[in-house]
Amino acid sequence: MYISFTNRPKPATDEGTAPTRHGMRTVSSTVVAFGIVSMLTDISSESVAAVLPLYVTAYLGLSTIAFGFLDGLYQGVSALVRIAGGYTSDRVGRPKWVAFTGYAVAAIARVGLLFASGFAALTVVISADRIGKGIRTAPRDAVITASSHPDSLGTSFGVHRTLDNIGAAVGPLLAFLILLLIPNGYGTIFLASLAFAVIGVMVLGLFVPNVRTATASHRGTAAVDTATGGADRAAPRPRFDWPTVTSGPMRRVLAAAGILGMLTIGDGFVYLVLQARSDFAAQWFPLMYVGTNVAFFALAIPLGRLSDRVGRARVFVFGHAGLLAAYVVAVLPMQDVAATVLCLLFLGAFYAATDGVLAALAAQLTTPETHGTGIAAAQTVVAISRFLSASGFGLLWYALGREASLLLVAGALIVAIPAIALLLRPYLSAPRGKNADPGPVPASASGQAAERGRDSS
Repeated sequence: MYISFTNRPKPATDEGTAPTRHGMRTVSSTVVAFGIVSMLTDISSESVAAVLPLYVTAYLGLSTIAFGFLDGLYQGVSALVRIAGGYTSDRVGRPKWVAFTGYAVAAIARVGLLFASGFAALTVVISADRIGKGIRTAPRDAVITASSHPDSLGTSFGVHRTLDNIGAAVGPLLAFLILLLIPNGYGTIFLASLAFAVIGVMVLGLFVPNVRTATASHRGTAAVDTATGGADRAAPRPRFDWPTVTSGPMRRVLAAAGILGMLTIGDGFVYLVLQARSDFAAQWFPLMYVGTNVAFFALAIPLGRLSDRVGRARVFVFGHAGLLAAYVVAVLPMQDVAATVLCLLFLGAFYAATDGVLAALAAQLTTPETHGTGIAAAQTVVAISRFLSASGFGLLWYALGREASLLLVAGALIVAIPAIALLLRPYLSAPRGKNADPGPVPASASGQAAERGRDSS
C-alpha cells in the first residue's frame, strides 16, 4: 500500500467524503501540516520532559514522591480541560482555532520555566503547560479526522504521530547536546523550548487550513437556505448527543482505557530504574527519550495501517504487551546495554500501538458531531488514570523499592490485558470485516439507538 499526500480534502461532513484514489489511500496535506506543528511543539515539550526527572531529583534535590506528583501533573492535569476543548470544537465547528488557543497557552507557560526554581513554581508552570495540551489535543485530532477518509483514519493518525514523534526524538537529543556542552544548562534548554513552541504556534496560525467539521457545515447550509427564503427546508442544527460518547461501545472503550492507564507508570520512572542499574552519567539520560521516540515514529505508520486492517481495539489492547515487556526487561538480570535498548524499543512499540490508535477508535465509535468530544473523553480518562498511576507509583517506589514496585505493576498488567480483551471482544475486529468505519449515525437518533446501530456493525 502506498501513502500519497494530497491537497486538503473536503471533510467527510462537508459535501461528501475526502477523496481517495483507486488502489491508493491518500493522506491529506492538512494532516501533514498539523504533523509539522506537533513536531515543533514536541521538540519544545520533550526537551523539557527529558530532563525533568533529573532536574527535579538531582538538580533541585526533591524526592521521588515530589517527582511522582509532578510527573502525574505532566500526565494528567490536561484532563481538566480535554472534554471542554473537544466539546467547544464540536460546537463551533472550527477546531483549528480551539487547538491554536491550547498551543498558545502552552507556549506562554514555557516562559515560566525560565524563572521557576522550586516545587510550587514548577507545579504552576507544568499545570499551565498541560492545560494548554488538554485544550489542543482533541480539536487537533478532530481536524485530522475531518480531513481523512474513514478507510485510512488509522493511517492518517499514524502519519501524524510519526511526524509528532520525530519532534519527540529531536527534543531529548537537543537537551542531551545542551547538557553535553553546558553542564547543568537547564536554563538554556528551557529557552530553546520556548523558541520552538513559538515557531509551532506561528506555523499553525499561518499554514494549517481552517477545516470545517459537521456542526459548522450544517450551520452554513441552514444559513444559506434561510437567506434564500427556504427557512422551512433549512437543515436542522445538529444536536450534541452526550450519550453517544458515554454509552454503548464508547463506555467499554473508556473503561478499558482507564484500567490500562492506571497500570501505565511514567516513562521517567522506567528510565530512572535503567539509570540506577547501569549508573551512567546524568547527561546521557535524555537519550533514553530519544530511543523511545525513534521506536515510536518508526512503528506508528505500520501499526496504524495494521489497526485499519485487523481492528483498532485489537491493536490498542494487545499493544500493552509492549508496555509489559518493558517493565519486565527493566528489572531482569541481563546485560545493561541490551536491557536498555530492548526496554526503549518495547516502550516505543507500546505508544505506537495505542496513542493514535485510541483516537482513531474513539472517532470510529462516535458521530461526526461528537468526534472531538469522543476523542477528548478517551484522552481524559487516560490522562486522569496516568496521573493517579504516576502519583501512586512514586509512593510505591518509596515504600517497596524500584524493582519490587515495577514487578508488582507488571503482574497487574498480566491480569489486565486478557480481561480488557474480553471486555472489548465485540470491537476487536475491523468494522464490518473491512477497512471502513461504521458510518455516522444521524444526529436526530437517540443515543442508545445510535449505539445499538454501531454494536451490530
